[in-house]
Amino acid sequence: MTAYVILEEHPLKGTAAGDKITVDQQAEDESKNEDESTAAMTKGQKFTERQMLQMLMIPSGNNAARLLARWDSDSETFVGKMNAAAKKLGMTNSTYTDPSGLEKTTVSTATDQLKLAKAVMQKEVFRSIVGMAKADIPGLKGTIYNNNDLLVKQVGVIGLKTGSSTPAGGNLVWAATKTVNGKVRTIYGAVLNQDAGTGRVWDSLQLALTNSQKLIDKVQQGLISAPVVKKGQVVGYVDDQLGGRTPVVATENMTAVGWPGLKTKISIGAGDTTVPHEAKAGKVVGELTVGDGSSHAVTIPVALQSDLAEPGYGAKFTRVS
Repeated sequence: MTAYVILEEHPLKGTAAGDKITVDQQAEDESKNEDESTAAMTKGQKFTERQMLQMLMIPSGNNAARLLARWDSDSETFVGKMNAAAKKLGMTNSTYTDPSGLEKTTVSTATDQLKLAKAVMQKEVFRSIVGMAKADIPGLKGTIYNNNDLLVKQVGVIGLKTGSSTPAGGNLVWAATKTVNGKVRTIYGAVLNQDAGTGRVWDSLQLALTNSQKLIDKVQQGLISAPVVKKGQVVGYVDDQLGGRTPVVATENMTAVGWPGLKTKISIGAGDTTVPHEAKAGKVVGELTVGDGSSHAVTIPVALQSDLAEPGYGAKFTRVS
């Protein structure tokens, strides 16, 4: 969420580096904390916004998260922005209390994290950063490595973010791809609250990664394209409320991507079309949608199978009487 808010407030496009951010004493001091993941930095150093985001997302630098919040505004104001963003994204079971997400009072759910993942992955700069297995940043001693080693272990994994602490256990929100019918599909998942039972947070993170890899592998293998309706198939009716019903048919074959056993929503409606009182066969009068209505839903036009005639006087008279 920290990266999402920063990129909303300070957008970066293409290869832009963004403004320079000066490391303060707090960020340096926090870089020496042994009980959390940090990025090594020294007071007075200057890093670009892109570099700070790399330090935030690749090694999970909590001190980078807090420094970004202070650069944007202040921690309290920034946390307010995080919660406002969560509300806007429909993350109804999430509460942020600190920029790093380390505090145990910062809570969320797998469903909410997937909403955030799909939103932030629309940002090109973010995608490029979380897809990096490692990075060399001038001013830092040595290479920083991504805790998400599935980037190199599992074909098709393109991000996202690990997280681990004693209260939360090991966690990974991930994104992976699979080509179906010549089109690259992105799959999002979340494996949270994994406990290895060893008392070591690192072991719980490894468990989250292991279980995520199993899940990703199964989903990638199972993801297929299946026919939903065929062109010319009757999918609904125009009802004149007077006893007359004119069949509506699919204007083209419709396929959807998913896995065996997946249940999805199918709906039919007028869409942006106004259903006429009368029209010839073949007139488009609405659309059929498979999915949740989001940008990833599949939609095709539907048309009249036969002529639509306005109800006659006799039908109207009978209804009135």
